Amino acid sequence: MDLSEHISLNRHLAECICQRLTEEIDELGFAAAEIQHYPHYDNASFELAKDPFTGDHNLCCYWYDAAKKQRIGRLQFNSDGTFYAEYDVVKPHPTNPKRFVESVTAWGKAEQLKSEPKLLEMPE
Repeated sequence: MDLSEHISLNRHLAECICQRLTEEIDELGFAAAEIQHYPHYDNASFELAKDPFTGDHNLCCYWYDAAKKQRIGRLQFNSDGTFYAEYDVVKPHPTNPKRFVESVTAWGKAEQLKSEPKLLEMPE
């Protein structure tokens, strides 16, 4: 299977994952103007990476900032049907001054999608 087939085959699940990551960001309570970029499948850069365990190919999707210099997110579809996604937020928590939002993550399989924000304690 080539890269375009992997992209097409994973499209529906990837769009569900992007929606879940977006919901995680929005549920934190940021003002609309505070978040400039959300994960969208069609905005990702794609590549295949060989899985060292199975020898099959994993689809790797990467998101970059507006200048295309810094990676701000990734989504990997593993050959065993699992996935892992992480998308950077990197902002103080909007309602809890003792917390910092590093990113939002999602993982699982098509029938079992889980997600959560990655929060850090603010230094005193």
